[in-house]
Amino acid sequence: MLKHKLLSGEKTIGSWLTMPSLAISELMAKVGFDWLTIDLEHSSLSIEQAGEMIRIIDLAGVSPLVRLTSNDGNQIKRVMDSGAHGIIVPMVKTKGDAEQAVSSVYYPPKGIRGVGLARAQHYGIGFHEYRDWLEENAIIIVQIEHIDAVNNLKDILSVDGVDGYIIGPYDLSASLGVSGEFDHSSMIEAMNEIYRVATTLGKYGGIHIVEPDTDLLKQSVLEGFTFLAYSVDFRMLDVSARIGMKSFKEL
Repeated sequence: MLKHKLLSGEKTIGSWLTMPSLAISELMAKVGFDWLTIDLEHSSLSIEQAGEMIRIIDLAGVSPLVRLTSNDGNQIKRVMDSGAHGIIVPMVKTKGDAEQAVSSVYYPPKGIRGVGLARAQHYGIGFHEYRDWLEENAIIIVQIEHIDAVNNLKDILSVDGVDGYIIGPYDLSASLGVSGEFDHSSMIEAMNEIYRVATTLGKYGGIHIVEPDTDLLKQSVLEGFTFLAYSVDFRMLDVSARIGMKSFKEL
């Protein structure tokens, strides 16, 4: 299971889905990714569309994760009830933010999640099996994408139930006043601090490589990241189309 890979530091790779297309979800699920993240934060996807994408990905044997619009307990409950294997929580800045996310995933006494009977619970006939599965397999990834999060990183990653982290490079650079300047000294310093603290705590994590660049992917692995988000559906489509057009125009 994906959670056990994450906790052991084994390399995993996934990608980001923003388009409301079941065909694209199915295609991506058959490529060989370990996980796929359905992005509710920066897309027009509805909960209903996300639920269908979760189903397609899950049935293909890939772990469906959901990047939330915010650290919202009601949304966490709905996507987990839809069958998501876990969540990626944006803009976690404090220990309290992390605790809130963890609590929203689990049922009492561990958490505060309300009990419902939906796809995850096999529409009522598998509640007990799901409850046991949840305890061992639910995935909670916090996004480190603000300098406040870097400053509070030890407290955030020490929260019981946080399985790992992923860096949001664009927002992190924006919080440093150097939007998109990933080679800026302040960005490099922040990235090094994240890796240092996480390594000290034995927490594994990764980064979102937005452009479909295999050299950046290899570099990220060499830098020690193990939870690797490789590009996003629309960037893959755009880059592939532009390469084709460039080749055609050079004929």
